[in-house]
Amino acid sequence: MYSGDSDSSSDSGERVRRGETLDFQNLNVVSAVGRGAKGVVFLARVMEKGNGDWLALKVVSKELLRKKNRNKGSCKRVSFERHILRRFDHPLLPRFRGALDTDQLTGFAIDYCHGGNLHLLRKKQPEKTFSEETVRFYAVELVLVLEYLHNFGVVYRDLKPENIMIQESGHIMLVDFDLSKKLYLRSTPSSSCNSSPGSDSSPEKDRRKRRPSRFSCYCHSGISLYDSDIPNQLNAIPTSRSMSDSVEKSNSFVGTEEYVAPEVISGEGHDFAVDWWSLGIVLHELIYGTTPFKGANRKETFHRIITKEPELSGATTPLRDLIKKLLEKDPERRIQVKDIKSHDFFKGVKWDTILEISRPPYIPQNEIKDSTGFSQKDVESFVHRIFFPKSKEEEDKTNKREAKNNEKENYENEENDKKEESNKNVWVDMLNQNSAKDENFLIF
Repeated sequence: MYSGDSDSSSDSGERVRRGETLDFQNLNVVSAVGRGAKGVVFLARVMEKGNGDWLALKVVSKELLRKKNRNKGSCKRVSFERHILRRFDHPLLPRFRGALDTDQLTGFAIDYCHGGNLHLLRKKQPEKTFSEETVRFYAVELVLVLEYLHNFGVVYRDLKPENIMIQESGHIMLVDFDLSKKLYLRSTPSSSCNSSPGSDSSPEKDRRKRRPSRFSCYCHSGISLYDSDIPNQLNAIPTSRSMSDSVEKSNSFVGTEEYVAPEVISGEGHDFAVDWWSLGIVLHELIYGTTPFKGANRKETFHRIITKEPELSGATTPLRDLIKKLLEKDPERRIQVKDIKSHDFFKGVKWDTILEISRPPYIPQNEIKDSTGFSQKDVESFVHRIFFPKSKEEEDKTNKREAKNNEKENYENEENDKKEESNKNVWVDMLNQNSAKDENFLIF
């Protein structure tokens, strides 16, 4: 743990609140809490006067990016995620808390969510399902956050319970935007906004007047996705049924197989409607405990998504009716946001004030215990070992070399080294692909 002077620690905390640069010198990295295809998430805290906020620090190996980046796709997605996080201002989306950059790692921090994710919370329920009232609460918040993203012109493309975190307040936070994409108006390319990292579109010179967000009460700055658009607020992205004709479609094959929409599998091109399909899958999982189309393998799952209708057992209810309309295979006929919000399942919901008055069904307890953190070298070594594991022969050589070095140290230092190495080995063991089912870690 770094023991800097109090003034520098306080300045560091203030920089994090402003979303600026993070520094390992004033950052206490406590443990690893999750891993993904390109990165690892650590629980960290900025050292300042008193106790700094807990952060989720997502770091990506630069070496892995170079290896995967033959077509520039990986770097674009990492840049895009960081780019849009800086511009979000919504209570159900992450706050960008700072960027981190070393010779080996690049990353950023957002607020840490004390309640884990919705997948783990569901599995803790007695029947591994939620009541309709609880489903309604989470569904309302998901509709709000997806509508906000779509008004930004962003299609999320990876909605699943594992990406729906529970904040300390009990409200959700949607995370992990590296599969998200900016969509542009098809018919008036000169009016679309400036090209972003990860975007396929060219920069545009002309702008149309932007309309304010309908969630301006929750989005204090009202800024749009890109720096050059800040004075103009949000894009004029259509939200009516004409959206499919007005907005470009993506042909990328992305998503998580059980939640992916039929039009993604068929390769016909997709737009914002894929998020409403995924919402239907999530609601089905919350009320039934399973996704509706899961097969024995990916091929069978995709076949079921394209050909099979969802089995909605039980009496007809507004929730089951909504799920059925969300899981309409034709994206042109799939229910959209206006009709979703007026659906009987949400009867009585006051959408403009719901985030201010709603009471979450679950409030997590803050059980985090502070401890001595790990150094930059420890974190870089750990991330490297996750994505570039040594062979058994190399590991044996390393262990022998470390054993010889330890013989030269006194007993106290030797015991401390063993303890720290044990902690790091636990991280690696728990985060490798073979241990992905462990519920203490998030696999994103």
